[in-house]
Amino acid sequence: MPAVNTAGTPVPERVAVVGAGMVGLATAWFLQERGVEVTVIDRDGVAAGASWGNAGWLTPGIATPLPEPAVLKYGLRAVLSPSSPVYVPPSARPDFLRFVTGFTRHSTMKAWKKAMGALVPVNDLSLQSFDLLKAGGVDADTYEAKSFTAAYRTAEERQTLLEEIEHIHASGGDITFDVLSGDDARAIEPALSDEIGAAIVLHGQRFINPGAYVAALADSVTARGGKIVTGSAVARVTDTPTGVLVTNDFGQAEHYDAVVVATGAWLGKLARDFGVKRVVQAGRGYSFSVEVEDLPNGPVYFPAARVACTPVGDRLRVAGMMEFRQPEAALDRRRIGAIVESARPLLKGADLDHRQDEWVGSRPCTIDGLPLIGASQNPKVFVAGGHGMWGITLGPVTGRLLAEQIVTGKAPEQLSPFNPLR
Repeated sequence: MPAVNTAGTPVPERVAVVGAGMVGLATAWFLQERGVEVTVIDRDGVAAGASWGNAGWLTPGIATPLPEPAVLKYGLRAVLSPSSPVYVPPSARPDFLRFVTGFTRHSTMKAWKKAMGALVPVNDLSLQSFDLLKAGGVDADTYEAKSFTAAYRTAEERQTLLEEIEHIHASGGDITFDVLSGDDARAIEPALSDEIGAAIVLHGQRFINPGAYVAALADSVTARGGKIVTGSAVARVTDTPTGVLVTNDFGQAEHYDAVVVATGAWLGKLARDFGVKRVVQAGRGYSFSVEVEDLPNGPVYFPAARVACTPVGDRLRVAGMMEFRQPEAALDRRRIGAIVESARPLLKGADLDHRQDEWVGSRPCTIDGLPLIGASQNPKVFVAGGHGMWGITLGPVTGRLLAEQIVTGKAPEQLSPFNPLR
């Protein structure tokens, strides 16, 4: 006879997690902490989606909603250009048009402030959740960003982030910073070019090598008795009187007490049948790595160009772009070229012409900039995704809070704004 939680529902003993990125694996790990047997299923492999090549920032201080008033300033002509930092290719797909319409509607200051208020409570728990993983045996480090530098050509450009920080503080967010001249910023980070005339250094942030970190998280899940099954996609999830039947694309089916859908930009394919109607659109990001004469002490961000740089090993990962496109689309070399030309005048001593690890990955974006975390219409089917650019930062806290909901039957207060049925 299975145990019953305080909500009067059976505590699941066996749970399938669909998706082996940061969010899915963190959910599996925290379920194990609560005594649940887990199987993680992924069509490709560990960190095969958006988790591998992203910037790897752990920056709860600036984990903000993606729809923002600045997006509207680009204008239609800008977002239709393949060299634009935010690229919206023309499409007649109804779900895509619904996403663009809804995203635009939420790109107001009023909507941004409401969404920011919803994110602050999970942002506040995010670094602590990484520390819990480390204490629990995940053999991977988070690195203190001795300097997290947002660099600008002019003080006027810098004003946008200073105003955003004021709004973050007004929403209850905790972030400290210093305002620097270009020369002061170069004294900290010699990789900044002479074009940089103003900067902000954020304190209390961290970063990781995301691919290595997620691989270590997977190793910890298996070391604690979990299974990770790769090379087969989940074709469907079927409700049964005693749980769910998870069927792969080979027609093989296995029974579980519950399932978590954590498939990133593909979340809608399985979740839609269980009442999750929100469009999850791929916001594709690009990255590559280069040699640089002076490797930065921490992340370097060029907000005006939307280019993010992170030290990964002895190389600098350069990432950027938000391309609203089908997640399966091939890497668009024009987008790599646009990042290169944006970064070239801003970085000093970076060998941008000899790139390695060119990559594109699909961040899962929602129209309101808030993730979908919690139960579907079926109390045995849960979803976790739609974090936009913050799946790495918020992956562990998502897994921690969702595992609590799955086992106790009660959603933590911090998750209420992220109800997948909203």
